[in-house]
Amino acid sequence: MKKFFKSFTYAINGIRTVFGKERNMNIHLIMATAVIVCAIIFHISGTEWLVCLLCIALVISLEMLNSAIERIVNIISPQINPQAGQIKDIAAGAVLVSAIISAIIGLIIFVPKAIDYVL
Repeated sequence: MKKFFKSFTYAINGIRTVFGKERNMNIHLIMATAVIVCAIIFHISGTEWLVCLLCIALVISLEMLNSAIERIVNIISPQINPQAGQIKDIAAGAVLVSAIISAIIGLIIFVPKAIDYVL
């Protein structure tokens, strides 16, 4: 049982590390907070909540994986290496794709509600 609970400690330390040291993660956190505030203001449906939370989790999780990949590559290849750069670029691209798709989903959910709210 101790090992089981210790694994949570390691995971929480990883979350603290990425939120404390990764600038992009703080941007994702601000955007996630904005989405949650808008969701509360516009009283989105349960299904819309699920979609928003899944998008938030996807982007944040991919950013964490991207940060881990970057650190691994930096350890394995501390000197400049084109292939190491490509690995980092691919991981960053995965985050970007998820963030763009999540933003589009957010627009689909929130723009009609914002229009109704204003009118």
